[in-house]
Amino acid sequence: MGKIVRAFKRRCWKRTGFCIEELFQSNQTIMLIAILLITSVLVTKFSTRLGVPSLVLFIGVGMLVGSDGLGFVYFDNAGLAQTVGTFALVVILFEGGLETKWGVIKKVAFPALLLATVGVLITAGLVGVASKFIFDISWLEAFLFGSIVGSTDAAAVFAVLRGKNVKGNIEATLEAESGSNDPMAVFLTISFIELIQQPEANVFMLAGSFFWQMGIGLAVGLAIGKIGSMSINRINLDSGGLYPLFALSFALLTYSVSSLMQASGLLAVYAAALVIGNSELTYRHSILRFNEGFTWMMQISMFVILGLLVFPSQLFTSDVVGKGILLSVILIFIARPVAVFLSLGTFPFSIKEKLFLSWAGLRGAVPIVLATFPLMADLDDSQLIFNVVFFIVLTSTLLQGATITPLAKKFKLAGEARENPVHSLELISIGKANVELVEYEVTPTTSINGQSLESIEFPEGTLINAIIRRGDIVTPYGQTVIQEGDILYILVSKKNKSELQKLLQAETLQAQI
Repeated sequence: MGKIVRAFKRRCWKRTGFCIEELFQSNQTIMLIAILLITSVLVTKFSTRLGVPSLVLFIGVGMLVGSDGLGFVYFDNAGLAQTVGTFALVVILFEGGLETKWGVIKKVAFPALLLATVGVLITAGLVGVASKFIFDISWLEAFLFGSIVGSTDAAAVFAVLRGKNVKGNIEATLEAESGSNDPMAVFLTISFIELIQQPEANVFMLAGSFFWQMGIGLAVGLAIGKIGSMSINRINLDSGGLYPLFALSFALLTYSVSSLMQASGLLAVYAAALVIGNSELTYRHSILRFNEGFTWMMQISMFVILGLLVFPSQLFTSDVVGKGILLSVILIFIARPVAVFLSLGTFPFSIKEKLFLSWAGLRGAVPIVLATFPLMADLDDSQLIFNVVFFIVLTSTLLQGATITPLAKKFKLAGEARENPVHSLELISIGKANVELVEYEVTPTTSINGQSLESIEFPEGTLINAIIRRGDIVTPYGQTVIQEGDILYILVSKKNKSELQKLLQAETLQAQI
């Protein structure tokens, strides 16, 4: 009987060339992906209790099911890992930019830019010098080491700071730095690989390439971001569920156009997301919630695949662990603090704030993805570089990521953890109507704060549908008094929306959901 089943599974249909065995393999692959996703989602609960960043556990899941673990998957395709990692970073940066308020980030734009350029350069230089003596390699290979781990990681920073309520300008600086420092790290990494392979390469041409990447990447991002926000608001789609996909398509378009122009695609995506996220945006709530969920999925996929790519038997050797720990200590306790204090020397950050910025410079997916570049270039010490960089990332996320919250509290830089209000409001078929549902949070400076609804001169036809107050829903009446922190859901005709905006006197009007 067993022979018959095996013969049946191997039999191919002559007309289609389709094998039953291939169907079984496909089903097994789908089941494995489902199990990995379920497991990764569930481990996020343990990460909160253990105080360990979830991305470390995602990597652990990948290492567990890999060839050196349970042996379910054999994976050594650095090119595929690089592709998945890049796609995931595009999604993560886009979601981070959508959630970032320009009014906050513009205050720290210059110091964040210095950290993203001068800070990365200083970090790469100091780590490079240390790598030269630790690994006894050439100077070019040593500075390649430093370049790969020189930048902080947006995926790690966004994930660890989510909901921590760190002091506004500190959190904004970290997020802006991590969202914009990839061009410098990518430029340095590619440049040193080229110098290793082609010693006669022109250094001045490589330097000009950096300014091209930064300038054109920023310009492309701003331009496509403006086009994207206008398109989302003006094109009336048949289903509200299409708007999140429409928004994400502009992120992918931004990256591809910028990359084809040899500019920084990741910087362009972050710039486009800032423009879109800070515009009056139709279906904002749906777009944000979709991207939040999709970002989690891409983080899980990326870190699991990166975990699959590493072989623990090669990673946890005495040579890699010993030298990796030494280089991690130099990066975390010397290179990063020196880079922060030198870059921010003239800015009004306190000593505690600079120390916190130094400690919160997490390494994550970006260094690991960059570590695949030497593998793809087939450099002599590429496997050593990848293993050590991977170990540094594990050390950084475990040590720094797990202690960011306690350190923020010790330095009195964090308030109570943010909690998302437990409420939702879904609308059906409003896309074809000539009205919008506006979500607006009342601030201390809002003109209607402290007034009763009947005393407020709303535009004609405006209706307050609901008020969310401290997580509870309040049915609005004429005598209901608006309070600070209230979230109002206001139904207004599109022609009167600008008049409502003037009434609310908001810096940014939260648009239709």
